[in-house]
Amino acid sequence: MKILIIGGTGTISSAITRQLAADGHNLWLLNRGNRRNEVPEGVKQVIGDIDDEGEVLRHVGGETFDAVCEFIGFVPEQVERDIRLFRDRTRQYVYISSASAYNTPLRDAVITEGTTLANPHWQYSRNKIACEELLMRQYRENGFPVTIVRPSHTYCERSVPVSVHGLKGSWQVLKRMMEGRPVIVQGDGSSLWTLTWNEDFARGFIGLLGNPKAIGEAFQIMSDEQLTWNQIYQSIADALGVAFTPYHVASDFLASVCPSAYDLEGNLLGDKAATVIFDCSKLKRAVPGFCCTTRFDEGVRRCITYLREHPELQTEDPEFDAWCDRVIAAQEDAKNKLTEL
Repeated sequence: MKILIIGGTGTISSAITRQLAADGHNLWLLNRGNRRNEVPEGVKQVIGDIDDEGEVLRHVGGETFDAVCEFIGFVPEQVERDIRLFRDRTRQYVYISSASAYNTPLRDAVITEGTTLANPHWQYSRNKIACEELLMRQYRENGFPVTIVRPSHTYCERSVPVSVHGLKGSWQVLKRMMEGRPVIVQGDGSSLWTLTWNEDFARGFIGLLGNPKAIGEAFQIMSDEQLTWNQIYQSIADALGVAFTPYHVASDFLASVCPSAYDLEGNLLGDKAATVIFDCSKLKRAVPGFCCTTRFDEGVRRCITYLREHPELQTEDPEFDAWCDRVIAAQEDAKNKLTEL
């Protein structure tokens, strides 16, 4: 197949790029070229700004594709741009939405593609919902060949997935663990969560490309493994070879006292604090044989090994570290005062 990926080197899309290239597809990437050294041999990379429609047309104006895959479309204006650019240039347009678009607060912990989309806590999710609604309207009214994909928490070797972190990623959380210091975990750590290794996700995604059962449909792609957040952090500690010292703090409290840039209202109340169990039977009917094979304890060991071999990814975050200490000290002070009464 001839496939254009808008993006192609991110956490999710990098594994898709590698697998499509290995399978010999005619693969094009359209991005800014920030990770061009990671692009496999034989992939045609178009370096440019997707928002510059004239530039895009100069590169792909005479081309048609079996699939165009949009990984960096976050607001309806970007989707409208893609419709203008690719309406007559692709047989399938695959839009990467988000499982955080599902109804929050949840009325049922089991999530299917038919679960209502609504998230009052996170503008990111509301924008994804608006993009989905626009695309499905274009499918119904104009036959635009859309497929919507909703990932949940997908990770790769470049970063360890945690629930509470600062603007510089998860390394500071790992550093606290390695120093024997407490790590903040939302709630009591017992809510269930799903983490998906990006190579597993890629197999389900690629199975939807050129698949007639995928046109006009939405699919969620994730692992069948559910873990509590305590189990997730314990697996990280085990991979590091250290003890796990959790410090549990209510999610709504964390959301109310964090710096606005951390957006824990969206990330926790609108996403990670809720127990969710994803039913991927629709995907498995469309892509027979799909199965995620990487357990989290296996995947996180790969992450830790990779991070230790790449010190440039070990980005410290002293501001987040100090905020964690203040939150812990404040809660301990409140407990001490109340026990004195």
